[in-house]
Amino acid sequence: MSYQLTTNMGTVEAVIDDNCGIKKFNSIANMLMRELKVKFLGKIDDSDTVDWHFKYKGHPLTLHYNIYNGVSIFTQNRNDNEAVNEVAKYVESKTY
Repeated sequence: MSYQLTTNMGTVEAVIDDNCGIKKFNSIANMLMRELKVKFLGKIDDSDTVDWHFKYKGHPLTLHYNIYNGVSIFTQNRNDNEAVNEVAKYVESKTY
C-alpha cells in the first residue's frame, strides 16, 4: 500500500513501494504508458536514482526511483497534488 509524504512547500510524494528494484519501476513506467497513455518528456538516469518526467491530465509529475527509497510519484507544485494521488491510487490498484 502506498503512503504519502509532504514537503515543506506543501507538495506531495506518493511512495508506491519503498522496498523494490528497478524492475518494478520499469513495470510501473510501462503500465503508465500503456494504460494511462502517459508520454515521458524527459529522463534522468543516474547510478542510484532515476527520474522520468511526464504529464498527466496536464499536470507535470515525476516517476522517481532510488535504490534506497524505492518507487514514488511526485510533483513540484501544490496545485498538482491531486494528480499525484490519482496516479498513485491507480498504480496501487494494478500492482497489488
